[in-house]
Amino acid sequence: MDISKLPLNALRAFEASARLCSFTRAGLELRVSQTAVSHQVKALEELLAVSLFERLPRGVALTDEGHALLPVLSDAFRRMSAAISRFEDGNFREVLTVGAVGTFATGWLLSRLPDFSRSHPHIDLRLKTNNNRADMLADGLDCFIRFGDGAWHGTSAVELMTAPLSPVTSPGIARRLEYPEDLLHEPLLRSYRMDEWTMWFQAVSLPPPRARGWMFDSSLAMVEAAAQGAGVALVPVRMFSRDLESGRLVRPFETGVVTGSYWLTWLKSREETGAMEKFRQWLQAVADAPDA
Repeated sequence: MDISKLPLNALRAFEASARLCSFTRAGLELRVSQTAVSHQVKALEELLAVSLFERLPRGVALTDEGHALLPVLSDAFRRMSAAISRFEDGNFREVLTVGAVGTFATGWLLSRLPDFSRSHPHIDLRLKTNNNRADMLADGLDCFIRFGDGAWHGTSAVELMTAPLSPVTSPGIARRLEYPEDLLHEPLLRSYRMDEWTMWFQAVSLPPPRARGWMFDSSLAMVEAAAQGAGVALVPVRMFSRDLESGRLVRPFETGVVTGSYWLTWLKSREETGAMEKFRQWLQAVADAPDA
């Protein structure tokens, strides 16, 4: 069938009626009478030569044909609405979906995002926090800020900043830590990167202890555990400056080890959009600023 012959109002009437299971409620949503909705649906059924609804004493029910048509129309109207809503005051709002590991999002990015919105008011930025192994394609991300060495298959990567790891703990535990070797008697909270504590002990010329202590897949959770006295966490202290300034966390030793950097990444198969380019340029400029 030639799609140009399908009446838009009748399609809207069917979609609303099917979604709301009522001609009356569809009429209220579309701001027309129940009779008008019924006539429009009937006209669509005659055009398609199928029954889309079963008329029941207390309402309507979808036929198999109606069930097949509803999700297609609902998706089409939803996408149309989303696209049209991006026009504002004669400007087109670009949608940019950014993923970021939670540590970077809460510890550095969130406080700076208002500056990006002021500089680019017509970019609709949507932030998702992910663990470091998020799937950009499956999660619908335009770009992803992650921690590592920058070598991810099929991915373009721009380095933003290094993030040395240092021990942090609660004030109570910190009072027991005068020398690095005192850590050998404390629970060492660990991430899934098993070699981080080994590298830190090597940096202070001590043999690494046998691994013990809780393991976490999130630096945020690990730091919370450390603040509550569960042990000592090895984390990128740059991302926890507020906790250190408030005294909730203490950094007993200044030694830090670099195990990776934070990177802005995107799929090589994905052409960089205007919004992606603006965000990349802004992020690099802010990360390079002296107070970053």
